[in-house]
Amino acid sequence: MMLDLRNRKVLVMGLGVHGGGLGVTQFLLRQGAQVTVTDLRPAEQLASPLRALAGQPVRYVLGEHRREDFRQAELIVRNPAVPLDSPYLEEARRQGIPIEMEMTLFFARCPGQILGVTGTKGKSTSTSLLGHMLRHAGVDTVVAGNIRISALEALPRIGPDTAVVLELSSWQLEGLAERRMAPMLAVVTNLYPDHLNRYPSWEAYVAAKRYIYRFQGPPDGLVLNANDAAVREFARDAPARRVAWFGVGLQREGDALRSRDGMVLPLGAGAALLDGERLLWVEAEGEEELCVREQVRLPGQHNLDNVLAAAAAACLYGLRPAQLSGSVAGFRGLPDRLEVVRELDGVTYINDTTSTSPAATIAALQSLSGPLILLAGGADKDLPYRDMAWAIAERVRDIVLLEGSATDKLYHELVLAGVGGRVLGRFDELAAALRRARQAAGRGDTVLLSPGCASFGMFRHEFERGQRFREEVALLEGTAAAEEKE
Repeated sequence: MMLDLRNRKVLVMGLGVHGGGLGVTQFLLRQGAQVTVTDLRPAEQLASPLRALAGQPVRYVLGEHRREDFRQAELIVRNPAVPLDSPYLEEARRQGIPIEMEMTLFFARCPGQILGVTGTKGKSTSTSLLGHMLRHAGVDTVVAGNIRISALEALPRIGPDTAVVLELSSWQLEGLAERRMAPMLAVVTNLYPDHLNRYPSWEAYVAAKRYIYRFQGPPDGLVLNANDAAVREFARDAPARRVAWFGVGLQREGDALRSRDGMVLPLGAGAALLDGERLLWVEAEGEEELCVREQVRLPGQHNLDNVLAAAAAACLYGLRPAQLSGSVAGFRGLPDRLEVVRELDGVTYINDTTSTSPAATIAALQSLSGPLILLAGGADKDLPYRDMAWAIAERVRDIVLLEGSATDKLYHELVLAGVGGRVLGRFDELAAALRRARQAAGRGDTVLLSPGCASFGMFRHEFERGQRFREEVALLEGTAAAEEKE
């Protein structure tokens, strides 16, 4: 049953800086609720959403949470970053006060068809590309969610025939699971260790990702990475009867598939795979070409997987492969993900700030060729850095470290990998780190920001880190300009 929010005392726990809390607050105000916003951050750290809410009838409690606000609320809407076991939420539960999230409010009210995408890496690109494919085929489409677009803000333009493509984080999925909600079509890109500062174990993190399909029904659809052993297991207890696969290196063997690591899987509802230079959609009845490899404009094998994931979801949704070819060629990627910012004096500067885990940085290093100067380091998420250090040893000529709670761990692993001597310095200011990288760079080199760590400490979030990188790169002067000044 959908809650009537008129005149209800609603407490928004966590305004945040990514737009979700702002979207929730604006939605609640439109519904006629009496809104209080509480956030542990002070007002100066929330300047952007506070400006957007200026003049609205919102009561603020900033820089702290107060138990009386939780006891007096009739409804609490928590930010996804707030842990489930927060003592303030525990108190609210004891008082019988309902707790919602943006996504539970949205799912309860959305008249459209929801397609959800989750995973550790590639979910933003896969989400955006799936939306791009659907729009290209003439489907009324909305893209929102953890991709920094408020789903609730999009509600007024969603109808029964609208495809709503949502990027869903593990934290958002936890909230949906509390209400036994799931998208009608779910996609899981891959699973790597991440957020282990939030989850007690790898198994707990994987369990949270399972929620994307646990409360589906038999008519629903599920798209899984056939080359990821943890993701493959999801097919075992999936309620959805329509399970499709994707993956580079998949091979069809009759009515079965063989994964890259030799696992034999039923073909199921179909599979998106790479056959030589062709990307194919394979079904029991036959196969059709999605596109050819040269039409994929995104660098790296991991992006081929993202294209296959989106294509498999689009085909399971009901599109035919012939409808997708042009859309793949027209998709150029997202900002902050292997984004070429500038070429200056023969040096290419690339912003990959959303690589906040070692696995993401490894994928970035494997995607690029030529001499690399890497800017890495930052805040810790309790992740191991051994594999990242060895990938750096193999691919990176010079290393510039950004200070943070994970940087000591990363440096220790670099020393063990025998490349501690390649570290040009450690910096607590991005401009200084970039200047050092520029000094080391020569024609044909690439300066890559791909930290492998979270951004907290030096920056509010990874997107601020990327924006600062773009700004600092733009300020760099070419050799001719510098000589002219002299």
